[in-house]
Amino acid sequence: MTSGRSSRSRTGAVAVLVTSLLLIVGAVAYIGFSLTSSDGSSSVAADYEGTGNGVEQVVEVPEGSSMSALGPELEELNVVRTDGAFQTAALNHLESANIQPGFYRLQQEMSAKSAVEALLDPANQIDLLDIPGGATLSDVVVVGGDTRKGIYSMISDVTCNNGTPEQCISVEKLENMGANADPGALGVPEWALAQVSQQSGNPKRLEGLIAPGRYVVDPSSSAEEILTDLVSRSTTAYNSTGIVERASAIDLTPYELLVAASLIEREAPAGEFDKVARVILNRLDEPMPLQFDSTVNYSLDDVELATTDEDRARVTPWNTYAMDGLPATPIASPSEEAITAMENPAEGNWLYFVTIDEQGTTVFNDTFEEHLDDVQSAQNSGILDSQR
Repeated sequence: MTSGRSSRSRTGAVAVLVTSLLLIVGAVAYIGFSLTSSDGSSSVAADYEGTGNGVEQVVEVPEGSSMSALGPELEELNVVRTDGAFQTAALNHLESANIQPGFYRLQQEMSAKSAVEALLDPANQIDLLDIPGGATLSDVVVVGGDTRKGIYSMISDVTCNNGTPEQCISVEKLENMGANADPGALGVPEWALAQVSQQSGNPKRLEGLIAPGRYVVDPSSSAEEILTDLVSRSTTAYNSTGIVERASAIDLTPYELLVAASLIEREAPAGEFDKVARVILNRLDEPMPLQFDSTVNYSLDDVELATTDEDRARVTPWNTYAMDGLPATPIASPSEEAITAMENPAEGNWLYFVTIDEQGTTVFNDTFEEHLDDVQSAQNSGILDSQR
């Protein structure tokens, strides 16, 4: 019995050994096959040498992408010779996990190691489009001050700085697309289609529908493709926050919520968003005109804090001195903070507010008489002096 068990054990051991050898041979054969290119050369030989041949390629690293997904594209674009070489180089580079989403300028025929290092070099990354809260579509010329670039100019700069001369998109082309393209095709949300369509031919009709944020812009895209991408992504972002329900909770439509929040962006100093929101709602409830100077300035070629009697009398789709209710469109891109402030206004009976000094001190009042006293303080400080 003992002898029989030993015999079977030896037989089993031999079987395990043979199986192990077969697995090892198979693995070696597989590795050898995997590391051999289609022309029979090894992966080491298949990798390019050097930092490229001078032929530029724009490569995108999408958000949430991985090296395993990026490698085949680099091989297809002839940036690296093989995906396998790129994966090995990425695996061996300690910083490869820090490659950021975006578009990069690389070259064709780079060694895999050079490609990884180029993706880690910020100098090769194409600029992002960075839209702050309160940005407007068009440039704003401040009397006696600087010109604040609008979103159309920001987009133009990104395409002109990052692309070829042929890819540079002018502000005029972007304005024309924004004014005349089919709003639905541009990605305008259903709850804003009617209002945007009513402003056909106006480059400002997309105001507020490109949300603040940092965007990757493909410099090879057309004006229509870029605007469609920005508006569509913003629509998705707005809808994902439940904007329809949020607006309904304060008896506004989603579009009206954007309009009101844009007023906060242009009127309120930091820390006072909720108070200005309360003034807006109180005045709409009265009802009484909003009389915001920012809505007067919106249609002017140059702006300043002080507005003239003549400007306040001009009838435009935005001037809330010459009309009741909210402006026809937003007057800026509202941040999430401004939208949240409209949903959660401060408690108060305020109907008036005015900034009284250059430090941005803003005073809120319930009565017109108190407001006049504070306007006088603002005039005494010089904050309301015109530079025109």
